[in-house]
Amino acid sequence: MKKLVVAILALTMAGCSSNQPAPAEKPKPKAPEALTGRAAFQKCFIAARGWVRDAQLYRLESEVTPEFNGRDGKAGTWRASFGSSLQHGAKPFIWSNGEVSPGTEDTYSSTNTSTQVFDIAFLKVDSDQALKAAQEHGGDKLLEKAPDTPIFYVVDWDRSTNMLVWHVVYGPDRDNVKLRVAVNASTGDFVRVEK
Repeated sequence: MKKLVVAILALTMAGCSSNQPAPAEKPKPKAPEALTGRAAFQKCFIAARGWVRDAQLYRLESEVTPEFNGRDGKAGTWRASFGSSLQHGAKPFIWSNGEVSPGTEDTYSSTNTSTQVFDIAFLKVDSDQALKAAQEHGGDKLLEKAPDTPIFYVVDWDRSTNMLVWHVVYGPDRDNVKLRVAVNASTGDFVRVEK
């Protein structure tokens, strides 16, 4: 019996060693990530289809952030706005630093010209390609004079020309635009310098 008690104590003591595992390291914060418009759209589209099955894009726009100024056709934050005829609702999905989060749902009407949904098959040209066309039509000269100018991107359906258009916007926000160039989002062709 004593041998059994000694064996149990020995096993118990062996399990209580001072070699405890080190505490788990805290995960390091993700490095900021940037994507082109089409890549960000794909991430948001998955989330939008989880919201409602007939979700269709009507606007995709980037935001200038301290980490990314849009100079390579990429952004660290993209807002994809979707409309649903079945739900009569509109909802933005925001891709930022590798994650997609939903925005606040609003009402949607398919007759509203500012929320004209479009077939994503028209979105053949990505934001980095649109930037190349914009650079050839004034963007390069502007950046020579003001190299710290940020660039943001908006793609939406232009009813007047009946085409999907990338708006490459040179400036920190909509109120301080230095140059705005429209590029066909299906062909990559220059459309016009917008006023």
